Amino acid sequence: MVLGDKTLKFRRDIGMKTSSLTWFMLSLFYVCIVTGTVSQKSCWEKKYTMNSCHKVFCTPWQRCVDGKCICKLPYQCPRNKTIGACTENSRTFQSYCQLKSAECSNPKYRFTSESPCRGKFDVLLKNKNSTKKKGIVKIKLPKENGEFFVCPEKWTITEANVACRHLEYPKGASNENLQVNISENDKAQQECLQVKCRGHESTLAECTIKKSTSTRNKRAAVSCYDKTNECNDTFPCVNGKCIANDKICNGQNDCGDLSDELCCTECKDSFHCKSDICIPMDYVCNGEVDCVSGEDEVGCSTAEEKVVSEADPACPAARSENPVTSTDDEENNAVSYDIDAERRFIKDNIPKLNCGVSKEHVRVKRIIGGAKAEKNQFPWQVAIKDGSKINCGGIYIGGCWVLTAAHCVRSDQAHKYRIIVELLDRLNYDKDIDSFPVKSVKVHELYNPNTYENDIALLEAVNIYNEPACMQVDNNLVPACVPWSPYQFMPGDTCTVSGWGRAEGLSKVFHLKWGNIRLMNNCTTVYEGRFFDKMECAGTYDGSIDACKGDSGGPLVCKDADEVAYVWGIVSWGENCGEAGYPGVYTKVAHYFEWISRHVGRTLISKHNI
Repeated sequence: MVLGDKTLKFRRDIGMKTSSLTWFMLSLFYVCIVTGTVSQKSCWEKKYTMNSCHKVFCTPWQRCVDGKCICKLPYQCPRNKTIGACTENSRTFQSYCQLKSAECSNPKYRFTSESPCRGKFDVLLKNKNSTKKKGIVKIKLPKENGEFFVCPEKWTITEANVACRHLEYPKGASNENLQVNISENDKAQQECLQVKCRGHESTLAECTIKKSTSTRNKRAAVSCYDKTNECNDTFPCVNGKCIANDKICNGQNDCGDLSDELCCTECKDSFHCKSDICIPMDYVCNGEVDCVSGEDEVGCSTAEEKVVSEADPACPAARSENPVTSTDDEENNAVSYDIDAERRFIKDNIPKLNCGVSKEHVRVKRIIGGAKAEKNQFPWQVAIKDGSKINCGGIYIGGCWVLTAAHCVRSDQAHKYRIIVELLDRLNYDKDIDSFPVKSVKVHELYNPNTYENDIALLEAVNIYNEPACMQVDNNLVPACVPWSPYQFMPGDTCTVSGWGRAEGLSKVFHLKWGNIRLMNNCTTVYEGRFFDKMECAGTYDGSIDACKGDSGGPLVCKDADEVAYVWGIVSWGENCGEAGYPGVYTKVAHYFEWISRHVGRTLISKHNI
């Protein structure tokens, strides 16, 4: 129906329709990711940085709130045994994570070495003009009498930015003069320090440092950035720095705040995460997930994984009790201490939510048309019984909580509903079927029944077994993960919709059915004036797989690179079930992570350190 008579059909099921060339061309337009300046410009306007957790993971001493990485309190760090950390003013913390948490509120707590505090880490610039912002980098190590040059090999803008932050230039370094020729007198000193940073560090002491030698006639140098002019014909970083346009989307953190790498539809000489982020190639298959959907650690060969585990102390196979890299000089703790391994160790010991993986974890062959579901294939799928009828589906997300569409329920009628779990056939209930009465209904405060904006609701089940597991007692129910970032899955990704809704010709369906569909860029043309920002559009070229009346409130599930299932959408509305040219519209759950967490508790739905 058209919107004018306010009788849009609630959606959905999996029906079969003939192909349509018109729909194919239209869908091709929607499914393709928009490239070029339009999509990148709109993304840049959001001013994403390394502290934007919709785009990147927060560091272990941060947590994600409303799309921003904010500091944890020191006591929120993991308590696993680790090496203590020392600040520049000789204050000792139990761990590096606690020190970084304290530094968030007081910059004087800057890392210098592990405890006990003996000596100070310092960065100096050697130059002819006695300027404090430009020159050859030299490092003074704790317990060392001399000063060390920094090896020019592998010294990049990432390390230079950290060096300048250490010297209290918050915008980092310029991209020129990263290496300079040395004098004849300095050539005799071949010993130098190899420095490798991640880019988020506030001091070079936090980077991985190893003693090495260099026979080159160059040394690492910096020119710290302190300009305040407008970025004419150059790229404006969020932090106010200007960089050349050819430096964006190259995998290098030229801006210093990562804002030049977070809105890239294509990448130069680097790895492209599908969330439109460019990361360095050496981040790929390194044993640490950097893309929010994990694709940088997929397809790694056995040989590559073996190299990572042998070389990286953070990997279980190679890691000793404490993250210290062995060197010939064990007394030189500023060099022997591997701070990157310490960071990974902390990250690995942060509890991770167990969700989105079936207990049997049986992979099923993807097919084009709708298919009957097998037992435990969708262990997060529930049915919502309204009186004597099942009119909607729902998605179990953990504890006593189920997600559904707002138009399926009424907040003042909780007594009318029951949540049925492990249901396959509505006509043939077996002894394994369990059901729960509903304690409360939370409909989104801004739900608009006329436009289906914010079409999302939570059902809280009665804990009939009085157990902490609540709904997961004596059954195979598994929560679907709740996405925290709207960039975890992108247009073109294949996801799965399931439900008991109407089939072709609006005939009734009694067995749970499912089908694979693709996420689309948007549906503003198809549903002009009715498709809003927090909605997701999905379907097939020919309309052969769709949802229909009776599927409302059910899940649109997408799986990440590790086959972990996230409830990406809630079946909401659309027109002309299973007809080419009319894709289904879903409530995009990632936009409601904070709303959900306020009701159910953040720990219940936080998959990672968020």
